[in-house]
Amino acid sequence: MCIRYCYSFLFLLTVTFCISQEKITITSFESVESVPVYPGCFPEKEKDRRKCFQEKIQRHISRNFRYPEFAQKKGIQGRVFVQFIIGTGGYVEQIRARGPDPILETEAKRIISLIPKLNPGRVDGKAVRVPFSVPITFRLPGKKTFNN
Repeated sequence: MCIRYCYSFLFLLTVTFCISQEKITITSFESVESVPVYPGCFPEKEKDRRKCFQEKIQRHISRNFRYPEFAQKKGIQGRVFVQFIIGTGGYVEQIRARGPDPILETEAKRIISLIPKLNPGRVDGKAVRVPFSVPITFRLPGKKTFNN
């Protein structure tokens, strides 16, 4: 009886390990054959899609940017570095942010979470997960420097 449970456990462990190995495959933005495509960038040639993607991301950030009121009142400013993955389904996943204050990090995550569905990056015709990072700067008018 114990041997049967041990074999069942080993089988489940092996299956889980194999499934998790598939999910780990991530291809960098620079090395992917076909970059993720932001809506509106498809007519562009393949070589121009990276630039179009980055321009559209910057436009998305500026259109959705809202400086948190509490951060303004407290004089909190700085640069938040946001990392995320564009999944095989084209959705933004695993958003992480590092910045001078959790309030700014939360706002940066909110902005990135609003990115519309993209066409995923591809390698050998197969959709792959692609990491991307972008800095978002929170600067108050009249203040020129910050510690980040």
